[in-house]
Amino acid sequence: MLAEVGQLGRAVRKLFGAQLHLLATELGLARSAVSWMLVAGLAATVAGVGLGLTLLGLVGVLLAAWFGSWTWALLALALLQALFLLGAILLFRRCMHWMSLPATRSEWNAMMHETLRKADQDVDAESKHEGEVER
Repeated sequence: MLAEVGQLGRAVRKLFGAQLHLLATELGLARSAVSWMLVAGLAATVAGVGLGLTLLGLVGVLLAAWFGSWTWALLALALLQALFLLGAILLFRRCMHWMSLPATRSEWNAMMHETLRKADQDVDAESKHEGEVER
C-alpha cells in the first residue's frame, strides 16, 4: 500500500510538472505572439501609409491632367485633405461628447466596476484553487 501511495505521489508530481511545463510553454508562445503582433501592426501601418501616399500621388496626377496645372491640382488635393481632417476632428469631438453624456458616464462606470469585480472574483477563485491544490 505504501508503494502505491508513493507511486500516486510520483504520478501527481509528474502530472503537475507537465502542467507547469505546458504553462511555461504557453506563456512563451504568448510573449512571442505579442511581439509578432506588434511587428505585424507596424508593417500594416507602414504599408497603409505607403498606399495612402501612392493614392494621393495618383489623385494629384489625375487632378493635374484634369486641371492642366500642377498648382491647381495640389491646391485641390490640399483642400480635400483639409476637409477630411476637419471631418475626422468633428467626428472625434462628437464621440467625446457622447462619452460625456450622463447615461454614457453611468454605463461606463458600471462597466468598469463590473470588470473590476469580476477580476477580483477570478483572482480570489484562482488563489482558492491554488490553496486547495497545495493541500
